Amino acid sequence: MEEKELQSELASIRSIMERSSKFISLSGLSGILAGIYALIGAYVAYEILGEDATHVMVRSRMPVDTNAPVTGIFHNDGNIFDMIAIRLAIIALIVLIASVTTAILLSTRQAKRKGQSMWGSVSRSLLFHMAVPLIAGGAFILILLLRRHYGIVSPASLMFYGIALVSASNFTFADVKYLGLCEILLGLIAACVPGYGLLFWAIGFGALHIIYGARIYLKYDK
Repeated sequence: MEEKELQSELASIRSIMERSSKFISLSGLSGILAGIYALIGAYVAYEILGEDATHVMVRSRMPVDTNAPVTGIFHNDGNIFDMIAIRLAIIALIVLIASVTTAILLSTRQAKRKGQSMWGSVSRSLLFHMAVPLIAGGAFILILLLRRHYGIVSPASLMFYGIALVSASNFTFADVKYLGLCEILLGLIAACVPGYGLLFWAIGFGALHIIYGARIYLKYDK
């Protein structure tokens, strides 16, 4: 009897220590929804690119020659490629805003249910360690866009996002670290296979998020 009571007390102590050192209010449902948003965004992007999706991604590795005759999606205007890139960037921004908003709303609700502060020292540490790689990656991707190196944008976004997740994983669920490692690996593969950036983007931000979110939901949310 005493042994069971001791084990119960130890479990309670571990739970208290985990609550004080880790942010455990991340919502698995928000991960699932973020993945769905990303897949919808990838579909819209594919519709914009049309049958020339792969051609555009390969062509994006080279500077646009406004004086050269081109066909297909480029027509006779070198600026059309830049316009497409802007539209794709807008889609990515909408997906990001929708995902962050959903994560904040659902995690706030989760924090209230678990009795954890949404804005405490742990959540601030998590945010800081995640924000630094994301801000650095965002600046790097902006430079790539300005330099018209569009083909590297997808691998870069996956890798920097993965680094951010690994960096922040010490302050939340260990599952976040594994998601980050998968994103980094996927980004490296995407960098080796030019022309399929949109596909890898959909897998990384779409499919992997849904799998991760479902795991978190079944493991911690219920």
